Amino acid sequence: MILQALNQLYDRLAPDVDYDLPRPGTSVQDITFEIVLKSDGSLIDIQDARAGTKAKRVQVPGEGKASGKITRASAPKKAGILWNDLSFMTGIEISDPPQVNRMKFDAFRDNHLQIENQIADPAFSAVCEFLRQWDPESELQRAEKCKVFAKTGFGVFRIADGTNKHVHQLPKVEAHLYSKPQQALLKSAAATQCLISGDFFQNSEIANTHQPKIKGVGKNRTLLVSFNDPAYCSLGKEQSYNAPVSKKATFQYCNALNALLSGPQSHRHRIVIGDVTTVFWTERETTTEKAFAAFFSGQTEAREGCDGTITQDPVLHQRLEAFLKLVRRGSTTNFDELDDDPNTKFFILGLSGNVTRLEVRFWHVSKLRDMLERLRCHFDCLNIQRSFDNEPEFPSAVRLLDQTARERKAISPLLGGQLMQSILNSTPYPMTLYQGVLNRIRVVEKDQNGKTRPNVNYLRASILKAVLTRNFNHIITMSLDPDCTKHAYLLGRLFATLEKTQQDALGNVNAGLRDRFYSSASATPASVFPRILRTYQHHLAKLSGGMKVNRERLVQSIHAPLDPSVGYPAHLNLEQQGLFAIGYYHQRQALFPSKSNDSEPTDPIEP
Repeated sequence: MILQALNQLYDRLAPDVDYDLPRPGTSVQDITFEIVLKSDGSLIDIQDARAGTKAKRVQVPGEGKASGKITRASAPKKAGILWNDLSFMTGIEISDPPQVNRMKFDAFRDNHLQIENQIADPAFSAVCEFLRQWDPESELQRAEKCKVFAKTGFGVFRIADGTNKHVHQLPKVEAHLYSKPQQALLKSAAATQCLISGDFFQNSEIANTHQPKIKGVGKNRTLLVSFNDPAYCSLGKEQSYNAPVSKKATFQYCNALNALLSGPQSHRHRIVIGDVTTVFWTERETTTEKAFAAFFSGQTEAREGCDGTITQDPVLHQRLEAFLKLVRRGSTTNFDELDDDPNTKFFILGLSGNVTRLEVRFWHVSKLRDMLERLRCHFDCLNIQRSFDNEPEFPSAVRLLDQTARERKAISPLLGGQLMQSILNSTPYPMTLYQGVLNRIRVVEKDQNGKTRPNVNYLRASILKAVLTRNFNHIITMSLDPDCTKHAYLLGRLFATLEKTQQDALGNVNAGLRDRFYSSASATPASVFPRILRTYQHHLAKLSGGMKVNRERLVQSIHAPLDPSVGYPAHLNLEQQGLFAIGYYHQRQALFPSKSNDSEPTDPIEP
């Protein structure tokens, strides 16, 4: 299913020049230098072809540069035609022994001379003449001049005739390099059926390995499909002959996945959450597809003033505005504002990698309508009163994960994939997310000025509310619920009220109730509340008349539903500790005045 969807995606993306997908028989490579020749084959210069310091992506003949040790048998295949690195094209490479460089250059030269008469193009003949005359040993001095830009990428040939086209891009050269006799393949015993496309093809066209390798997940280029252990082989078939897939289908699905992960438009299809790299696409071009990456990576927060910046792309603004309206309303409304068909298929693929192969963490296929409804359910679960007007209404998954650890590198590597699956499938949230937030709440944190940050900020309260709502079936209101009689919730409200009373009486102290007692009050209330209620009477006495009366009424209204026969609980479990934190947060929002957009959040943990 995954490979079939990617194979179909290639057909959709290939005509779009923005994606720069290679045609069959070609690959897209990073070109950093050009060997510029006269029409007679004499060298003009080896020039820097980069755009600034960035290599140019150019489509070249051949499906990638094979790796591995260079031998006389493998050199011709690895040499290629009309492009390669400096050592193959000129025989100049300071780090390699001279005999290895000579072997590379000879293979590269011979590849061209063998087909010169077949191509019969003046520009190609000029390249051949250059290769006949070139002597690597006498040109070592050029290596120092061009190694800055030629050591990090590949090169191509260009004739200085004013066309500015590379030699491999000329019509006659392309016609020869990319044309292959097309054979009609009939359904017969002599043909094999491709497991991806369903087409029938000759056995010689089975891809023994699925190339090109996938890049954009981790640091290594790896394979999505491979058979590299005898335990996975059967009937004497090795490598990918165990599961016959045509070279064409392999080429298409690998390049389509590379386009999503590392191509020029990857920012529209790729997000990284924890150790999971997630790519997504729709079966046809949609506005939702273009807005989804910005939405999940947190760019919507710039629209809402979270960091004080404004996204500069007005088209993205318009798409995000329409997308956010749909997320707020869910599937109960139409898609007219996005001009998308709600029944369009939406694909989401989560990948993580190691040295040898990619690991599929999750695979999700749904309709746009269903996907929007699940997103709406997710943000409904998160929805809680904000502490500051400039905090995000739709926090990204990355920002949520940041609430589980002080530093991003300390976040559980599996948590990102688990969170994405729960969002996309509307399944219970991972308990490690909930526990991580409770652990952070228990720790007293201070900013650079030594000021204590709130234990329970907006994002942490949102996460706790979401988990309690979806995993434990609690009904939790967006703001303070004065009718809630759950003991843990009431104790959280009571603690926030006692903390506010101390602050009103004494001002900001170095170590207030929250710093000293929050952790124990939320876990073992019986050991803490009798003590802090005694200090509350001293704080209450310092308040003015009207404030004193109102505060006492509030404390009594919170305390009244608590069962006096039971007393304060000796312990609160994890579920109850979350309710305690929600009650504490709700009461703080009711006691403290709301902040405007000009205010600074006291716990700015940015993604």
